[in-house]
Formats: sequence, structure tokens, C-alpha cells
Amino acid sequence: MASSDFTHRLSQGAERVERMLERILSADCLPGETARPNRLLDAMRHASLDGGKRLRPFLMIESARMLGLDNEGVLRAACALELVHCYSLVHDDLPAMDDDDLRRGRPTVHKAFDEATAILAGDSLLTLAFDVMGDAPTHPDPAVRAALVVGLARNAGIGGMAGGQMFDLAAEKAEAPLGRAQIETLQAMKTGALLRFAVEAGGLMAGASAPRKAALAEYGAALGAAFQVADDILDHEGDAAQLGKRAGKDADRNKATLVTLLGLAAAKLWRDELAERAEAALDMFGPRADILRQAARFTASRDH
Repeated sequence: MASSDFTHRLSQGAERVERMLERILSADCLPGETARPNRLLDAMRHASLDGGKRLRPFLMIESARMLGLDNEGVLRAACALELVHCYSLVHDDLPAMDDDDLRRGRPTVHKAFDEATAILAGDSLLTLAFDVMGDAPTHPDPAVRAALVVGLARNAGIGGMAGGQMFDLAAEKAEAPLGRAQIETLQAMKTGALLRFAVEAGGLMAGASAPRKAALAEYGAALGAAFQVADDILDHEGDAAQLGKRAGKDADRNKATLVTLLGLAAAKLWRDELAERAEAALDMFGPRADILRQAARFTASRDH
């Protein structure tokens, strides 16, 4: 059960991210822009605002805060990461991908607008993310901003999230089920990469030492894996009203999951073990890491 302090911090973080995203997704042009088409902006806002727990930006904010940094630059970087996550959901929901009609309890972007607008909205969210991450207000050190941009690109692209989605699509049509190692690789890329990057980026912005960076990476990897197993369990056990999206789609599309491979009971045990591994990775930080430890427990126990 999450503590009231954790729940408050998660809610507070989501509110801060929402306000910053409102600013980033305003109708006002940035220097170098010519115009922001209303329909495209509306679709981007539909995809990004009023939704989700904002777990990825929360992890970045709290990782940096644990190391003594809490400013608007971290919030901007966290929002850049959230823009990438939101773009991925827009494209994930398209008919060519998962073909979903519901996301966060409301119509997906291609249903609320149209497919072409949804594709452009996803493209624009992705490119805007790198604009925000690489811009001077995000961090005063250009080398840090460059490292953030490279890190985000590698975790979102062919060797990370997008590559994991490709593996996932291929698995749906594979003649033989994937083995455990293949499923874990797929999930580490598709889901785990951005979650791990969130805590690594927080450490990078706060000037973490090499041992601290390694601990944060270990924490992020275990938390990301726990998140995906928990998500697969929710898809198996939940319903659309509870989840805010279509339930049971993994089985419908022959998705490669550890629930399918191991069975529900064993998958739950593995999820809990991963959450414990995430917590243990934070030992060197002592009590300062309590919020991140609770984030690992929350990830394993969430019900939507």
C-alpha cells in the first residue's frame, strides 16, 4: 500500500507535469516556427493532457530530487520524456499497430480525429520532445543536454522502445512462442527502456557519480521489468472500465508475455521479486530513496 506521502508526491508531480505540458503545447510559436496548425495542436493536446499517472516524469523528478536537484529544468526534461511516451501511445493505438479505440478512458487520437492527423500528432510530439530536451532552459551545461538527447534517442529508437515494438509485432506472427529470454529482451526494450532512462536522466542532470549512476540504472531496469509484468497481469485480469483501455488484447493478438509463458501465479511472484530487486538497488542512498522504493512497490501493486 502506497503511503500518503508517496501518493501526495505522485499527484503533485503529475500536476507540475500537466502545467508544464500546457505551456509546451500552447498555441504560441517558438522562435523559428512559422505557425502551429490548430487541428494538429488539438490532437497533440488530446494525446498528452489530462491523462495517466505520469510515472516516467515522476521517476526522473524524484531521482534528481534525491540527489539534491529540483528545478524547472528537470521538469522540462521530464516533460520531454512524457512527450515521447505519449507519441508512442498514439502510434501504438493506430489500426496498423494495436488498433485500439480507447486510451485513458477516452477515444484514441485516430478515433477522435483521423488516422493521418494521429500520425502527424505522434511525429510532432516526438520531435517536440527533442526540442524541449535540447533547449538551453533544460540544463545550463550543453554537454549534459547533448547526453540527454542522445540517451533519449537511443532508448526510444531502434535499440529501445521502437525496436521492442518491432519484436512485439513479429512475435504475434511467429510460428513458435518466444522463450523467456526473448520476451524479457522485448519487454526491456519496448517498456523498460524509457523507465530506466527516466532515473538515469535524473541522475545525469544532478551530476551523479558513476556508482550512483550504476545503482539508478539497476533500479530502473528492475522497475521497468516489474511494470511490464504488472501490465500483462492487469490485461489478463482487468476490464476496460478499470484500465481505461481495452482489456484482454494480449491474448486476442497472441502477444508474447510472461503471463502466457509462466502462468498467472508465477508471473505475480516474478513481478514481486523484480520490485524487491529494484528496492535493493537503492541501498546506497539510504532513507533519501524512500520515495523511489515506494515507486517500485506501487508499480507492482497498481490496479490500473
